[in-house]
Amino acid sequence: MSVNDSEGASVSRGFNATTRQVARVTPATAFAIATPLTPVGFYPKSGLLPAVTEVRDQPATWNKPGQTRQLMLSDGGSVIEHITNVEPNDFFAYNLTDFQKLFGRLVDHARAEWTFTAVDAGTEVRWSYTFFPRRGGGVILAAIVKLLWGPYMRRVLPGIVAEVERQGTGRAAGTNPASRMTC
Repeated sequence: MSVNDSEGASVSRGFNATTRQVARVTPATAFAIATPLTPVGFYPKSGLLPAVTEVRDQPATWNKPGQTRQLMLSDGGSVIEHITNVEPNDFFAYNLTDFQKLFGRLVDHARAEWTFTAVDAGTEVRWSYTFFPRRGGGVILAAIVKLLWGPYMRRVLPGIVAEVERQGTGRAAGTNPASRMTC
């Protein structure tokens, strides 16, 4: 079940959306699978929001502060992700810069945070996204985060959690779960 904590709320002059869902695996397993997953296939086009169609320049392992990769989008734009924090099995965060197209006019930068917390049923995966507006873009960006991005996150996270559970079951059974991971 997804819970919307703070859709559209202002966080230090940014606009935040947060969702969470429980994965039936341990935090270590959820972290190990979710953090290197390619966003291609998990982030489809939805209205004004473009799909992620390709990942460029990703290191062989995607797990160290300072690493960057470029996400290519279905509208012809792209965005750069920069890993800022990695606390194995608990927390993973990255900043996003160099937005293009519509978001490039509205967004100065963004921050995504993933938290993995043990709960009775497995691991609560919490995904938070904060967009920081360019000058003059705040009102429009706040509406996009509240009306489009928050609901989009609630549609995307279940697919990611399902993949975490699928691969987590494969790991428990001793099979190779790497089919959807980027390397």
